[in-house]
Amino acid sequence: MPSSVRETTVEEPAAPAAPPRAPAPVRRTKLLALPEVRWAGAATLAFLLALPLQLAGLSAWWWAPLYAVAYAAGGWEPALEGLRALRERTLDVDLLMIVAALGAAAIGQVMDGALLIVIFATSGALEALATARTEDSVRGLLDLAPETATRVTGADGGTAQVPTSELRVGDEILVRPGERIGADGEVVDGGGEVDQATITGESLPVPKGPGDEVFAGTVNGPAGALRVRVQRDPSDTVLARIVTLVEEASRTKAPTQLFIEKVEQRYAVAVVVATLAVFGIPLAFGADLTGALLRAMTFMIVASPCAVVLATMPPLLSAIANAGRHGVLVKSAVAMERLGQIDTVAYDKTGTLTEGTPRVVAVTPETGFDERELLTLAAAVEHRSEHPIARSVAEAARERDLKLPEAYDFTSTPGRGVAATVDGRKVEVGAPARLLPDATEQGTAPEADGTTTVLVLVDGAPAGRLALADRPRPDAAAAVADLARLTGTPPVLLTGDGPGAAANVAAAVGIEDVRAGLLPHEKAAAVSELAQSGRAVLVIGDGVNDAPALAAAHTGVAMGRAGSDLALETADAVVVRDELAAVPRAVWISRRARRLVAQNLVIAGVCIAILTVWDLVGHLPLPLGVAGHEGSTILVALNGLRLLREKAW
Repeated sequence: MPSSVRETTVEEPAAPAAPPRAPAPVRRTKLLALPEVRWAGAATLAFLLALPLQLAGLSAWWWAPLYAVAYAAGGWEPALEGLRALRERTLDVDLLMIVAALGAAAIGQVMDGALLIVIFATSGALEALATARTEDSVRGLLDLAPETATRVTGADGGTAQVPTSELRVGDEILVRPGERIGADGEVVDGGGEVDQATITGESLPVPKGPGDEVFAGTVNGPAGALRVRVQRDPSDTVLARIVTLVEEASRTKAPTQLFIEKVEQRYAVAVVVATLAVFGIPLAFGADLTGALLRAMTFMIVASPCAVVLATMPPLLSAIANAGRHGVLVKSAVAMERLGQIDTVAYDKTGTLTEGTPRVVAVTPETGFDERELLTLAAAVEHRSEHPIARSVAEAARERDLKLPEAYDFTSTPGRGVAATVDGRKVEVGAPARLLPDATEQGTAPEADGTTTVLVLVDGAPAGRLALADRPRPDAAAAVADLARLTGTPPVLLTGDGPGAAANVAAAVGIEDVRAGLLPHEKAAAVSELAQSGRAVLVIGDGVNDAPALAAAHTGVAMGRAGSDLALETADAVVVRDELAAVPRAVWISRRARRLVAQNLVIAGVCIAILTVWDLVGHLPLPLGVAGHEGSTILVALNGLRLLREKAW
C-alpha cells in the first residue's frame, strides 16, 4: 500500500468526530416468534373454544376435537421430552403431567386434563420468554459492527464494498478516517489512532500501526487510514463472542437449580410410587375403580414438583436479562447467584475508578511566557484535533474564558502531536520525547503523582509544559458508597500505580484501604488473602493485568467492553457501557433474585403440602387440584419474571 494512506490535514476543516458511544439497541424477540408461545397459544385458543361448547350441553362431536387440539398442541413437546428422559432412565415432571392429563381424559375428565395441559404449556412459554429476553438484551451489540467493509481486491490497490459477513481470514480491508473497522485483524500498513471504547472501554484512542491488532466495531481516528488483514472470521469476532457468552449464560444452571434437579429425579420416582399406592390401597379395600383412579390422578398432579422446578431459573434469568438490558453482561446463572453473595469489594484504579480522560491540572510556562499565553497558544492548535488530550487542553482554555486566535497550516502526526501557525509563530504540542528527543520527560507514562506532561514548542523552542491527570468517574464515589452499604464492609483499592496517584483517587472516591504498586500476581495474592479470611470478594477491573485478581475472586466484574480474550474468559460479568454505578445495581438485583428464589420455594412447597394432604385426607376435586397446582406453577414463574420490569433495576 503506498505511504499516501497516511493522511495529513492541511488547511482543511477538522474531520468529524467519531460517532458518540451509545448503548446497544435492544432488539426484542416478538412473542409469536417463540415456538413455545405459539404452541401454548394454540392450546389455549382450542381450550377456550371447546369449554363453552361443552358447558352449553352440545354433543361431544362439537367440543371433543377442540380438546384434542389442545392436548396435541400443548402436550406434544413435553411428552417428547419426557420420553427422551425415560429412554435415559430418568423421570421428569413433563412426563408426569402428560400421564396425569391422559389419565384424567381416560376417566372422562377431558376438560380437566386439557386445563392441565394448557397451564403447563403456559408455564413453559413464560420460561422461554425469560430466556429470549436474556438473549435480546445483548444482541444489539452486533449492531456496533458495520454491515459493509472496503475490501482490497488486488495488488493495484483496487477496492470494493462488500458485506462484512463475506470477509474471510486473509482478506485485506481499507479503513478510512472516521470509519468503523469491519473485522478483527492486524494492521499491515498505515497509521492512526483507534477509539476502542466499544470493545475495551479505553477512553483514550490507541495509536495503531503495522503489526497492531484492531477489533471489529472500533472507530478509526480522523488523522490516518489503515490497511487491515482479517484474522478472524466474522462469526468469531470479539463482539460475536460476547453474544455467544450470554447465550450460553441462559443455558447454565445455578447451584440451587442443580440441587433441585438432583432431588427432582428421586422425588418424581417417589410420586409415581405414592400414586400407585393411592390407587391400589383403596382398591384392596373395595373402593370404586373410577374413584380410586381419579384420586390417584389428582394426587399425581398436585404432588408433582412443577412449581419447585420453576422456582429458581425464572428469577435468575430475568435478573440476567434486566442487567444485560442496562449494560451488565452476567455470563451465567451461577455468576448471577454468586454476585449476590459478595461481602467485600476490591477495585482497580485506572480505567475502573477513573475515566481515563485527562484534564489540565497545571500550566508551567518558560521564561518569556505566562500561563494564559501558553495555554492560549496550545489550545489554538489543539482545538483543531479530535485527540482526547487535545479536547482536554481546549476545554481548559474554555474554562478560563480564553479567546483563541486563528490557527493556520494545521498538521497532525499520529504518535507525535499537532502543529500549526498561530499569530505568525509555529506552535507544536505533543509528547516531549517526540518533540525534543533529549527531553527527560517521556510524556507517555504517568509520573509518580499520576500526571502526564505535554510539551509546547514555539518556533522550535520550549515555551512550557502542561500537566494532565486522569480523574475519577463522576459516579465513582456514589458507586463505592453504594457497594459499601450493600456489603457492610469497607472497600479496598488494588492498583499498580504509585502511592501518590493511588492515594489521590482513593481520597476522592472514599476508599481508605489502599494497596499501591502491585504487580498482577500481587493483586491476585491480595484477593486470595481476603478470601482466606472468610470474605466473598468482588473484584472490579478493566484489563488483562487484572485477570489474575478476577480469577482469584469469588466474583469478577470487568469494566469496559471486554475486548481481550483473557478478560472474557476470566470475568464473571462485564459492564458494557463503562458505568460503574451499574455494579451496585447488579449486586442488588442479584440479591433480589435470590430472595425471589426463596419465596418461590416456600410458595411451591406450601401449595404442594396443602393440596396433597387435602387429597389424601379429604376429597380434592380434580379441577381444583389442577387449578391449585398449576396456578402455583404460574405464580412462581410470574414472580420470577417481575425482575424483567424496568423498575426492578
